[in-house]
Amino acid sequence: MPAWLLLIIVGVVLLILGVAITAAKFLIWIGIAVLVVSLIMGLARRSRV
Repeated sequence: MPAWLLLIIVGVVLLILGVAITAAKFLIWIGIAVLVVSLIMGLARRSRV
């Protein structure tokens, strides 16, 4: 399972449970940032080949 997906899932679960809401939002944002970076790096690799 990709790291970004795991971070987003954990963040959403924490939000739903109402536990550590600030930390949950932070995890979701980190997950989205990792996803965007992964997509950009993947596109950069494809364009080089």
